[in-house]
Amino acid sequence: MSAWRSPVRSAATAALLSLSAACSSSRAIRPVVEPAPPALPGSDAAGPIGATPTHIGPLDARVGADDLDALWARQLMVPVEGISRGALRDNFTAKRGVGIHAALDIPAPRYTAVVAADDCIIGRLFSGPVGGIVIYAYDPGQRFVYYYAHLLRYRKGLAVGDRVAKGSVIGYVGTTGNAPRDTPHLHFQVMKRAVGRAWWDGPAINPYSFFALDAQRP
Repeated sequence: MSAWRSPVRSAATAALLSLSAACSSSRAIRPVVEPAPPALPGSDAAGPIGATPTHIGPLDARVGADDLDALWARQLMVPVEGISRGALRDNFTAKRGVGIHAALDIPAPRYTAVVAADDCIIGRLFSGPVGGIVIYAYDPGQRFVYYYAHLLRYRKGLAVGDRVAKGSVIGYVGTTGNAPRDTPHLHFQVMKRAVGRAWWDGPAINPYSFFALDAQRP
């Protein structure tokens, strides 16, 4: 599977610099000492690439090495069309109030397709003042939760309970919620699924070094 690259790459770094504390996460966690960031793993080829990457930044005690192994086995795809792994910037530990961002911001032009980072089931759709138009999805094994925020809109017909294949369009980049109006981007978060009713509010895992695939043209 070959990677498709788009002109949006050239604007990614500049756009990231304009993101501010306005884009916050309701699931922020307090930072701890973090290791030096490793290089992004792998190549553009599909399939498992080397050993499980090192997690970057604080890691909740509820997340174990077996969870990281399982996440790497999912072979996540960058969830914004035309954005390569090399264009990503790690802002997981950026300050947000008294905690940290606990997610990645991926800048892209408004209307850019947002794709499923993994084979998943749509678990929750709603709109609120912080994340704006959001999607919560979880993997078929119900171990991980994927959160997509600040969407312009959903893909037509998307509904709770839908099973979606990795790389399928699920929405479009926007600035809804508390995102800066002049900086469209996707706020993407990965969490270990929580036990109980609030399954969408588990401990965050930095996805930065866990992407194995660039987004493909739908």
